[in-house]
Amino acid sequence: MATALPTVLTDLIPMPRIMEKRITRDITLVMGGALFTALCAQIVVHLGFTPVPLTGQTFAVLSVGSAIGARRAMASQFMYWVLGAIGLPFYADASGGWSKATGATAGYFFGFILAAGIIGWYADRRQDRHIVQSMSAMALGTAVIYLCGALWLSHSLNIGVATGETNAIGLGITPFLAGDLVKMVLAGLIAPAGWALYYLKPR
Repeated sequence: MATALPTVLTDLIPMPRIMEKRITRDITLVMGGALFTALCAQIVVHLGFTPVPLTGQTFAVLSVGSAIGARRAMASQFMYWVLGAIGLPFYADASGGWSKATGATAGYFFGFILAAGIIGWYADRRQDRHIVQSMSAMALGTAVIYLCGALWLSHSLNIGVATGETNAIGLGITPFLAGDLVKMVLAGLIAPAGWALYYLKPR
């Protein structure tokens, strides 16, 4: 029987026989994506002038979307939000709870779900195997996170999106551009590098 060709990066990872069933593999990857995001969320730098901290979450979201595909990536980010919302210490600074899940940064959580799905959509269509396509997906995903985060921040803090001395773009986007560019580039290199190694492997 012919072996199915791999579609996303995690298809290249051999799984134990107990995980051969699709549902078991899906659950494992979804939970793995949520836990990886929670781990990266503990890389935190507080900027003082904004309620939005600089964290490793964005890198996790972009990487997970590319690695496991749209459906599982969206489920993993929804699971991340839910597990933090019920009180598990999954958010930045090992925090959690409903007030954190629905607070000023809630828009970013929603953006994580959408961004992971968009990047996963590219991966599902094998458009993550070249650097230009991979980086395009990362840029689009990052823009979606920014959009959702800034809009909710504006609503939550009752400030303008782009107008006024204090606005959502100034608090939730501008301070993070340089750091997110680095995370975007790093995440964007993972899939092309992984596929390049796969194609170099003798068959």
